Amino acid sequence: MKTRLLASIKKEVLILLRDQIGLSILFIMPMILILVMTLIQDSAFRTLNEKGIPVVFVDNDQDTLGISIYKGLKGYSLCSLTDSIDGQLATAQSAKEAVSKGKFLMGIVIPKGATKAIRDNVASLVNETFAIEAVPADATLTKVDSVTILLFIDPVVKESFIVTITSNLREFISSVKTQIMYKAFSEEIEEILPSDTKAPGNMLAKTQIINYKEEYGSNLIGEIVPNAVQHNVPAWSIFSMFFIVVPLVGSIMREKKEGSAFRLHTMPSPYLLLNTGKILVYVVVCILQFILMLSVGLFIIPMFGLPALQLGNTIPGLFTMALATSFAAAGYGLLVGTLAASEQQGAILGSLSILLLSAMGGIWVPTYIMPEIMRKLSNLSPLNWALEGFYKLFIRGSGISEILVPSLQLILFFIATLAVSSAIHRWKRQR
Repeated sequence: MKTRLLASIKKEVLILLRDQIGLSILFIMPMILILVMTLIQDSAFRTLNEKGIPVVFVDNDQDTLGISIYKGLKGYSLCSLTDSIDGQLATAQSAKEAVSKGKFLMGIVIPKGATKAIRDNVASLVNETFAIEAVPADATLTKVDSVTILLFIDPVVKESFIVTITSNLREFISSVKTQIMYKAFSEEIEEILPSDTKAPGNMLAKTQIINYKEEYGSNLIGEIVPNAVQHNVPAWSIFSMFFIVVPLVGSIMREKKEGSAFRLHTMPSPYLLLNTGKILVYVVVCILQFILMLSVGLFIIPMFGLPALQLGNTIPGLFTMALATSFAAAGYGLLVGTLAASEQQGAILGSLSILLLSAMGGIWVPTYIMPEIMRKLSNLSPLNWALEGFYKLFIRGSGISEILVPSLQLILFFIATLAVSSAIHRWKRQR
């Protein structure tokens, strides 16, 4: 059995080395793809504008400000708002953790006593303004205590998307703040001036009672701002690894055409054992591709004035995900090669299916801007599982324990493709 396995590996290596054009496509094209797409999308990261994002809301205020913001955002097309996580009322800590895990793109935390602080500031402003005639309006502003609204942001989200979201939120919250201030101002001023006297609007416009603090929901050491490099290197690495389906299918078809597949099947060995060498060789090719892609992100992309790739907190985690992705890609290639009746058919089926799975999985378009039905369908793509795992490592700063689920999904996908391939091969031989 060991001799047959070694012979299978040797055969596959020789076939692969003879195909120099195929090797060039496997290694050179992904490098060019990462470089070009990163340079192109660097500006696109600043122009994205979509709506319907999942937002978790924490109302520690439980008064006019918090209630008004929640009601307003609930009916706001920009947000898909909720105040609970897994059936439990959200807290600041649970919201940050949920955002860091990618369950929500943003978390909004309204601090306790925010409405009271606004009313107290307005009361202080009115008293100081009308108690001492000579006090300029600007002089009172230095005494105003601010209310800080905390915004947790998923680091996977593009920077331009964040700007769009936060600017819309700030505009909406500011309008709510102004309404509260005018109401409080009117109530305070009625005790001092006749009811037909107007509140001095210019004074309210100058008050900066509400401030904002933005934090990325990431465990990375230091502040790493999400950029085109952190998104594109893992995405296109996964795409190139799965694209080995084309040369792998070509190898299977050549074996069938030349008759070597028939001779192999005359040996008393299971179908999967005969293809173990093929799988191992292409897994090694995928790992080499991944290392090459990391090198591009670390050393070549910075030459063009873009940030260098940040590898996250765990190198073993990266290679765990890379290994799981490699096996999934090799298993899928074997499945397509078993299904296909000719090399042309296999190449078309393999390349088009990978393009479809990559589009569904968020390689081409981020899943958070897809329609709801496409977001659900994206969970069926193995490329999405791989992408989520790499995002946890590259952007969210997760450890190896947090990528066990996507890694296990990919390994189970690999096992499933082997089982289906074996069943299809058995069915074809019995026809």
